[in-house]
Amino acid sequence: MMSNAGCWMRRLAVLAIATSLLSGCAAVSSDGRAVRTCPPVVDYSREFQAQAADELALLPEGSAIAEMLIDYAVMRDQARACR
Repeated sequence: MMSNAGCWMRRLAVLAIATSLLSGCAAVSSDGRAVRTCPPVVDYSREFQAQAADELALLPEGSAIAEMLIDYAVMRDQARACR
């Protein structure tokens, strides 16, 4: 009669690996507190913001950079809300 110990060991190894990988997605730490990782939001001086606005005004209509800045503004708002 053949032993099925090898089959059980393989299943146990797969279970251990799956548990390890899924624990990386956990939203709660081991002590029960929520885990939250918020990206930092850089604060810009008023002078720097004014300079950026002046440079943005010089870009041609429909500029890809202007479109990217709109997306960046949304991400900054989301990061602020995360805090």
